Amino acid sequence: MTRVTSDVETLNELFASGVVTVFGDIFRIIAIVGMMFYMDWRLTLVALAVVPLMILAAATFRRAVRDSFREIRARVARLNAFLQEHLSGVRVVQLFGREQAAADAFGGVNQAHLDAHLRSITIYAIFFPVVEFLTIAALASLLWYGGLRTEGSTITVGVLAAFIQYTRRFFQPLQDLSEKYNLLQSAMASSERIFTLLDTRPTVAVPAQPRLLPAPVRGEVRFENVWFRYASVPMDPAQGTEPAWVLRDISFTARPGQTLALVGHTGAGKSTIINLLLRFYDVERGRITVDGVDIRELDPATLRGLVGYVQQDLFLFTGDILRNLVLDAAITPEAAMAAARRVGADRFIQRLPAGYGHVLGERGRSLSVGERQLLSFARALARDPRILVLDEATSSVDAEAEAQVQEAVAELMQGRTSLVVAHRLSTILHADEILVMHHGEIRERGTHRALLAAGGLYERLYRLQLSGQEARQGERA
Repeated sequence: MTRVTSDVETLNELFASGVVTVFGDIFRIIAIVGMMFYMDWRLTLVALAVVPLMILAAATFRRAVRDSFREIRARVARLNAFLQEHLSGVRVVQLFGREQAAADAFGGVNQAHLDAHLRSITIYAIFFPVVEFLTIAALASLLWYGGLRTEGSTITVGVLAAFIQYTRRFFQPLQDLSEKYNLLQSAMASSERIFTLLDTRPTVAVPAQPRLLPAPVRGEVRFENVWFRYASVPMDPAQGTEPAWVLRDISFTARPGQTLALVGHTGAGKSTIINLLLRFYDVERGRITVDGVDIRELDPATLRGLVGYVQQDLFLFTGDILRNLVLDAAITPEAAMAAARRVGADRFIQRLPAGYGHVLGERGRSLSVGERQLLSFARALARDPRILVLDEATSSVDAEAEAQVQEAVAELMQGRTSLVVAHRLSTILHADEILVMHHGEIRERGTHRALLAAGGLYERLYRLQLSGQEARQGERA
């Protein structure tokens, strides 16, 4: 955010105010030097004798101040990131009594920002007096040499006086340019950060000539011997210096009209499978196909247009409810309202003063978690997707709302490929196939009854959840 706001503003300031002035100063310098050489080239060389020293000082200053401005921009970014994070999580800060600790941490980040600015000011406090000293040295040299020549009657006093005025006028734009150097170096540091961002290559490339899916689109999803690892995942000592594999040799097929569930402990790789299907990342080995076409050969927009995705981490935009339901331009308001009715979201929408025109706060905070989840579900279903992906889609709704959602889901899954990520095993009892994930591998697969009868990982997970529910019911009793 700092790069696209503050850094861009700094670069804009250079072009808006600095560039025009710089060109004007350069033209003045050229004109003055031309007049000085025309009048007397010897006096001109004396007056300009300090210019190499000034160039050396500017080069030294440039290296020092560029590093300083790089640090300033980095410190500004850290300051903004700290503020954004702690203001977004202010309730957690208050809940754990972290106000003073957060204030102290902000003081440290802010002090680092101040120190970076002070270092740049120190550099300028040295550079500008050096420029002024060289200007005075040039005038002193001119007076000394011009005075000798005036005594020798080789030049007149008027010529010497004119040279003194020209020299003053010559160094004035140089001093102006040295001041503009501040803006230039700041803009250069900002431009480095901006172009580093612009030059970053996407990790998921769009194919030059995307393939089209055969019509009609069925939505069959197939994982074929998929291996994947995140670059930022810590190294696995058992595998040497390579990052640990998050998925290992994953193969399965989800057919139209079939519900395929993914279960397992946290970190087993369930959400990674969904991220790969939506092509937020590319597989390292193997391939993923939709209707027999490798998804790397499809336009990501086309692929994601086939998928209705309900996330566990909900996100709603600031604006009215209807705007949040029709994010896809192909969705009509009528279709969005119909989807809301089918998942039961219209029950609370109709109670709001403005109905579908009710304006939500930031991230939809004016609604409960369950209400936000129902809206997210309606938004996905309004697209009439061929592939339905539910990532803990009913984890935050009450029992009555969950029953309504499950009923709507059962109807809408007809003829669609459905992938369900679930921690609550009660939500996937009727899945056609359940994949039990463990450390990035599929350890078990089958129906609910078959997996229970096998007495493996799934059976242990089910018993643990069942005993937990019984314990909670006993506490309530």
